[in-house]
Amino acid sequence: MEPEHRPPPETGAESSRQSGSRYRREEIVRLATSTGLASVEELAAVFEVTASTIRRDLAQLTAEGRLARTYGGAMALLTHAEPSLRQRIGEAFEAKRGIARWAARQVVAGETVLLDAGSTVGALAHELRWTSPLTVATTGLTSLQALADAEDVHVECLGGTLRHLSQGFVGPLTEAALERMTFDRVFLGADSVTADRGICEAALEQTRLKELMARQAQQVYVLAHAAKLGRRPFHAWAQLPDGWTLVTDDGAEPGAVAPFHAAGVEVVVVDAEGRTAGSPA
Repeated sequence: MEPEHRPPPETGAESSRQSGSRYRREEIVRLATSTGLASVEELAAVFEVTASTIRRDLAQLTAEGRLARTYGGAMALLTHAEPSLRQRIGEAFEAKRGIARWAARQVVAGETVLLDAGSTVGALAHELRWTSPLTVATTGLTSLQALADAEDVHVECLGGTLRHLSQGFVGPLTEAALERMTFDRVFLGADSVTADRGICEAALEQTRLKELMARQAQQVYVLAHAAKLGRRPFHAWAQLPDGWTLVTDDGAEPGAVAPFHAAGVEVVVVDAEGRTAGSPA
């Protein structure tokens, strides 16, 4: 029986170098995740190594799928893992229902409205089943399912490439369909939203689509429960036109809402029944 082959034991210096490399790469990922971008020169200065060492680190981290290379550096693929629509449907259920109920009351029979993908907008689609006559165009499978048997609601499906995580259509076919229509109102979902940057999403293709959706409508609403206000989990942004409305729930802290007021955004805060502050019970 042949003796088992074992690699030679690591020397203390080799073990220390490998440990140092692993630590440095973990720190590179952490920095790229917290700041969004990491340049070779900055990283070399931070870790007091050569630029060629950093380039080797970035090449390995890219091969492992942990970073994406950019010119002169790297960026995090995602600051946080994007949850699937299935995961998000059960989150903040009461808040989303209240937001959906308020939003549905803004829609007037006979209008043509545009619905984004997402769980809160999907809840709105369910509320719109009893508003008729109505024309609804949507990029979201959840809205399509909610309206599939609403006979007095005319539904236009804006097809394209299906994003499985968000259960929504994106891409050039979706955009081409949108360019042929205009809408009285659009209701947009968001991974998060800030007063200065607009809607934050996991993918650039989502932000381009949301900007086009906003341009095609007379009135723009962003439906976002309290936990989504002011957060910056990703690095793709959709800028919104002047005059948009943020609809959130009464769990939102005053400090989270204040920047939107200061930026001139109309903010509507509702309870679980879709009532605004001061509305009769």
